[in-house]
Amino acid sequence: MIRNGDVSFWYADIGHPPRRPPLPGDRDADVCIVGGGYTGLWTAYALLRERPDLKVVVLERAFAGYGASGRNGGWLSDHFSGSRERMAAAHGRDAVLALARTMRETVDEVIAACEREGIDADVVKAGELKVARGPAQAARLAALVAGDRAWGAGPDDLVELDRDALAQRVRVAGATAGAWNAHCARVQPAKLVQGLAAAVERLGATIHESTTVREVVPGAARTDRGTVRAPFVLTCLEGFTATLAGRRRTWLPLNSAIVVTAPLPDAVWDEIGWASPAVLGDMAHAYVYAQRTADGRIALGGRGVPYRFGSRTDVDGRTQRATIAQLTRLLRELFPATASVPVEHAWCGVLGVPRDWTPTVRLDRATGLGIAGGYVGNGVSTSHLAGRTLADLVLGRDTERTRLPWVGRDARRWEPEPLRWIGARLVYALYRAADRRELASGSARTHPLARIADLVSGR
Repeated sequence: MIRNGDVSFWYADIGHPPRRPPLPGDRDADVCIVGGGYTGLWTAYALLRERPDLKVVVLERAFAGYGASGRNGGWLSDHFSGSRERMAAAHGRDAVLALARTMRETVDEVIAACEREGIDADVVKAGELKVARGPAQAARLAALVAGDRAWGAGPDDLVELDRDALAQRVRVAGATAGAWNAHCARVQPAKLVQGLAAAVERLGATIHESTTVREVVPGAARTDRGTVRAPFVLTCLEGFTATLAGRRRTWLPLNSAIVVTAPLPDAVWDEIGWASPAVLGDMAHAYVYAQRTADGRIALGGRGVPYRFGSRTDVDGRTQRATIAQLTRLLRELFPATASVPVEHAWCGVLGVPRDWTPTVRLDRATGLGIAGGYVGNGVSTSHLAGRTLADLVLGRDTERTRLPWVGRDARRWEPEPLRWIGARLVYALYRAADRRELASGSARTHPLARIADLVSGR
């Protein structure tokens, strides 16, 4: 029997944390942070390391790390969602190069913070393997590598792998080429967020759990248990932003699901050849992401059912049976040697997607309202940079971070229902169809259905 939901396997691994007390009623603070995930906690961490005298209050509907921060695939990478070309057109090439450099540094900064705070999150920086199955994926991988080179990636940052070189690192059925990116680490997400929450409390922040924020207005966060008044109120809810009054169309909560196997026998690992803890992804349109866990399992994720009508979210990570079956089939397809290894746990979560698929950090000093998120699946590292940047903005500091091209930007709102639901379901149906047809045809050209999906989605 596959365990479904229960937030995530990562919490099944370490146990659910005891709940912190809810907000006891109205109170005042210097900074109120809405959301107890990576973004909110890294913001509190950065603020209090700079200004330990600040009264920082974090409000969380369930428990710290309940959302994507405790459910993701565990990729601490230098990836940043959004078009480099569009950002360069608006801010110049040097600004985009600065963002790429900062993202690489962010990976190491998170690792350093774990060491400094004694957070044992199974962190290993072994890079990321990207594999291509079939000519079309290989052509996209070549274009991706060329693009990264054009934007400053050097030979130590990115290594191209032919079929034989890839097989020495991992054997994925049907893979013809690959690339290795040095700037990525594997993490156990729940261990990271729980350790971070404890570190934030040691610095003096107060985290109120089981407290639902219903509305954010200038100077206050209104909850079901009282109002927190503060000069700065920062929304750090990522895929749960739609739960706030008036925010249903700000970011689309896109579903992603993961399955995890039982520990693989040594003979199976030997057949797969995945000896390194480098994380693994592919070049499909409906792409997958995977990691070799610290206890020798494969955790593999993908989009599943991409969106729930009305921007609704799951209940405690429970996902659809069809999604579990789909991801299990994909696991067996990529790694036939796992045929006899059972899948033990499945779950899902939501990630925040702005209409232009580009993250943002911004603060309106006139109202004191700030927001960060929209990471489109790259939030483990980007949230750390967002937290440090939000802290700089609150403290009124002009830094390299506050001058990066994603700061202060905004995107138009998503369409109303049912257009939002129709569009999201259509886009991923087109991507999956394009993947199937590319593999069946053997063509090196990206299928036109994927280009239509790109146009509809706005990517």
